[in-house]
This record gives sequence, structure tokens and C-alpha cells, in this order.
Amino acid sequence: MPAQPDAPAEAPAPDTTAAPDDATPPAHAAGERVVARLTWQKLTILPGLIALVLLGTWLWFRGAELDTIARNALADGNVGLRVRQHIEMTVISTFFVLIIAIPLGIALTRPWLRRATPFAMGLANLGQAVPSLGLLVLLVFWLNIGQTTAVVGMVVYAVLPVLANTIAGLRGIDPRLTEAARGIGMSPLGVLGKVELPLAVPLILAGVRNALVLNVGTATLATFIGGGGLGDLISSGITNQRMPVLMLGSILTVALALLVDWLASIVELLLRPRGLEGSS
Repeated sequence: MPAQPDAPAEAPAPDTTAAPDDATPPAHAAGERVVARLTWQKLTILPGLIALVLLGTWLWFRGAELDTIARNALADGNVGLRVRQHIEMTVISTFFVLIIAIPLGIALTRPWLRRATPFAMGLANLGQAVPSLGLLVLLVFWLNIGQTTAVVGMVVYAVLPVLANTIAGLRGIDPRLTEAARGIGMSPLGVLGKVELPLAVPLILAGVRNALVLNVGTATLATFIGGGGLGDLISSGITNQRMPVLMLGSILTVALALLVDWLASIVELLLRPRGLEGSS
């Protein structure tokens, strides 16, 4: 019986698997990674606790028996005014800390200014070595009393953590990375902006976070030099021996410090470079 001819080989079936319609573009994927860092616990637990404390304080004040002196200390929108003054001093002083400490820290890590680092750090340490109240009183002799003097004192007091962390973050970078960047033709400014600063961001942001909390605490001392803020409520409560006024000023100060620290932690997570999600 004659051999049957071989059947023609079947052509491979075309791949009908289409690319998924929901293919995630790189920009969208990066956005999802940023959102993934913000867990519901991070977004809700601390703000919820702060809200509960403030609500409990408000309910307590509604039922508290306040005499004329205590009511006068809290009347005419005085509480809102002091909170606004406290926030203003914190924001303004932190802004000046950033525009002074970060550029100075960058300059002090460059070869042409590296020898001045011990001197600059000594001055920054001097600002924190002097007690904050003593520093504010010394500035009064130069700038007179008022909120401006308080802001200057807060800037001097909070420069150190941002300056020290900027220098530490830039110096902690592996020299091989910067050498490789220069080897592919990057300019010194390009190396700084695309290699050094992104790698130093976590430490710099940690210093900014510390400076914010320091400024919230230091702003309470502005009352002693006529700067206002929540320190006025605390001072009034101590001077007049009115515990409700003292408690209100203290609780609002603590709540503001916790809220500022929480907001700074959120910003720190959002600005952290994508390759450093696992770093501390």
C-alpha cells in the first residue's frame, strides 16, 4: 500500500491575546505607588485622636463654670486670634529656616566651602545651646519686642536640625554614584539636582519635620516678648490661676504640634523618591 503523503504542518495559531486594556502607564503606576504609601491608618488614626481630644475639650468647656476673669481671657475671639498667631509664626519661621538652612547645607558640602562647615555648625549649635527663652530675651535688646523678634528667635533655634540633616544626607551618598554621574557627562549642577538631592531627601525632610515641631513649641514663649500666640493663654492661666484657661492653651498647643507633625509625615511620604520607599 503506497505511503500516505505527510499532512501539511498546521500553521501556528495567531496569538489573539491582546494587550490588556488597562495597561498602566508609567506615570499612572508612579501615582499608584505614591497613593499606596498613604494607608488608611496613616490618614485617619492620629487626626481622629486629635479631633476626639478637641471635641472632648469643647464639651468640657461647655459644662465648665468660668468666672469673669476666665471668660474675659477667652472672649472676643481671643482663642482664634491666638491660634492664628501661633500658626503664622510657625509657618513664617519654618519658611525662613528652609531658605537659609538647605542652600547653606548644600554650599557647605561643596569643595570650595567645605572648610567652613565646622564654623557654620558651631554657630547653629550655639543657637540651640542657648535656652530658647534666653535667646528671645537677648534678641529683644536688638530688635525690640513683638512678633518679628519671636520669628527671628524661632529661625535661629530651628536652623540646626535642617542644616545638620542636609549636610549629613549629602555627605552620606556613595561617592561612586556621583563619580558615575560625572562620568556620563553630567554637570555639577545636574549631579546635585538629579543624584545628590533626591538621595538626601529623606534626611532633609526629617530635619524639616523636627524644625516644625520645635517651632510650634518655641512659639509658646513668644508671649514673654509680646509676640502673642497660644502662650498668651498659658501665661494668663498661670498668672491668674485659672486652670481652664491654662488647660485650653496647653491642649491646643499639643494638638497643633501633633497635627503639624502628622502633616509633615504625609509630605515626607509623598516627596520620598520612588526608589527609597523601603528606607527609614
